[in-house]
Amino acid sequence: MRPPFRADQVGSLLRPERLKRSREESLGPQTPTSALGPHTSAELRAVEDDCIREVVAMQERIGLHAVTDGEFRRRSWWLELILGWEGFAADRTGSAKLKWRNEAGPTQGFSDLNVTGPIRWRPSSIVRAFQFLKANTRRVPKVTIPAPNCVHYYTGGKLGYYEDDRERFWADLVAAYRQELKALVEVGARYIQLDDTSIAFICDPQHREYVRSWGEDPMRLLETYAQRINQTIAGLPPEVTITLHQCRGNREGNWAAEGGYQPVADVLFNRVNVNGYFLEYDTARAGGFEPLRLLPKGKRAVLGLVSTKSARVETAQELLRRIDEAAKFAPLESLALSPQCGFASSVKGNPLGHAEQEAKLAQIVAVAGKVWGNA
Repeated sequence: MRPPFRADQVGSLLRPERLKRSREESLGPQTPTSALGPHTSAELRAVEDDCIREVVAMQERIGLHAVTDGEFRRRSWWLELILGWEGFAADRTGSAKLKWRNEAGPTQGFSDLNVTGPIRWRPSSIVRAFQFLKANTRRVPKVTIPAPNCVHYYTGGKLGYYEDDRERFWADLVAAYRQELKALVEVGARYIQLDDTSIAFICDPQHREYVRSWGEDPMRLLETYAQRINQTIAGLPPEVTITLHQCRGNREGNWAAEGGYQPVADVLFNRVNVNGYFLEYDTARAGGFEPLRLLPKGKRAVLGLVSTKSARVETAQELLRRIDEAAKFAPLESLALSPQCGFASSVKGNPLGHAEQEAKLAQIVAVAGKVWGNA
């Protein structure tokens, strides 16, 4: 069996309270601009090690074939990688034009990503974290990193150091990513997920207007993103599985976009050379399953039908019904099941408890077993 598996997951998991306390004690209060990027605290690392062993055991116990470290060593799902390299700085005061939303409206601004100098790869905390995970699981260790196009989107079209040479920006960014992937493969990574919000954001008319405000055509930018992802992953060994996760934003129960996949589906499914897709599908914000008609043979779409944004555990009946609906547009053998996103894209986590998190993952395993058997 090769990933993505019939019962799978996205990556991040709720941090235990003792891990949160240790992080604050070791790194100071978690203000918007503190503790960004990798840390060097031996005390915190020891607590992380213990908590990761425990969460790996939970994933193995419920029957997941692929396990993650829950991203327990990260403050943010993406900044630990990017801020470990040269050329980036982040402002997390919420000054960016992009806004988080909930049912009542906007809640806070995104982080601003600034390109302060030439982008250069440096040895990664993600690689070190993966080595620990691989040594502490009997299952397939899965590693997640932000997609390169997502990094570009979070600059808001302002490329700073590269403002007059956008081609060089992409060349340097792709080169850094290729070094990161090479380092991960060298230490045994065979299941690597690129996490992305930018393509899913382009599904939203408001985000398409946002891209136009940069002087960019959003559909042409979509083509650029496909090209740059392909450049990033070109030449990886055939035994390495690369998946692309699509999300409309996931922070403490908030989101940032809405709209079905139809505007992006052809490019997403047929122009991006990945093995499979993790697709947010837990609410009407993601639209219907019709775009799955464009999924080509040989690629797998993992349906994110289980919400990480609420504590309610989805019933087997509703998940089976929605899988049946999706199978009207793509063959059942091309589908799988997962949560729509991680449970804790940042340290605070989403509004549910550890018991509900485990119950949701166990339900995914149980339902996948009913639909596809042990595969």
